[in-house]
Amino acid sequence: MATAVLTPDQLDGQASRLHDTQAWQQIVTGWDRTVPEPAFSPAEPTSARPAEPSGPPSAGHSDWRSLLSVPVDRLVDDTLRTLPAAPPHERPLPGRLGAMLPDRVHLWRRVGQGDLRPSTHLGYARQILAEWGWQNTPYRLRNVRGARCVCGALISAHRLGYGSLDTVDRAGAWLITELRAQGWPGLIGPWNRHPGRTAADALALFDATIRRASLAGH
Repeated sequence: MATAVLTPDQLDGQASRLHDTQAWQQIVTGWDRTVPEPAFSPAEPTSARPAEPSGPPSAGHSDWRSLLSVPVDRLVDDTLRTLPAAPPHERPLPGRLGAMLPDRVHLWRRVGQGDLRPSTHLGYARQILAEWGWQNTPYRLRNVRGARCVCGALISAHRLGYGSLDTVDRAGAWLITELRAQGWPGLIGPWNRHPGRTAADALALFDATIRRASLAGH
């Protein structure tokens, strides 16, 4: 099982380099022109539809239930059995004490976990900021209370079992993409440490980035 040794600033640099590649620029600038338009079948004109019969069926017009080869109750039961199973219960984040413990304590949570889309990984990172708190101490993954910076939340989400290291990089690149769209020319860390920055700003950045990545199919 791979152990992430990334620091927030290392992640920032990797995400920035990925963002600047030609392949990434094709992703973020071309997805809205390549997604196929949904196809809709033309609606049947109202005038062409036969009028619904009123009152009880006549002797020459049998009830539709008589056309069924199996009882209605059995059809309902069969349909219910073919419905997809409910999604597995999401494991909640460790509590406040867990936020203050070293991330290596939580590495067991990665066992058996598959990869995720960047937008999903960003959602878990946002949850970490919302539940464990946000901080803007320079060059620190977290402060003494367990609060994370933006990049620290991405790293912690990976260590808690949500997404691969490659997904962490792509999630960071989506954050930089959103920051560029908002007019910020630098990296994530300096944005996080900018004077006057608030936790609400950080959560809003995640919300906007999640929406951008989701619309692009990521």
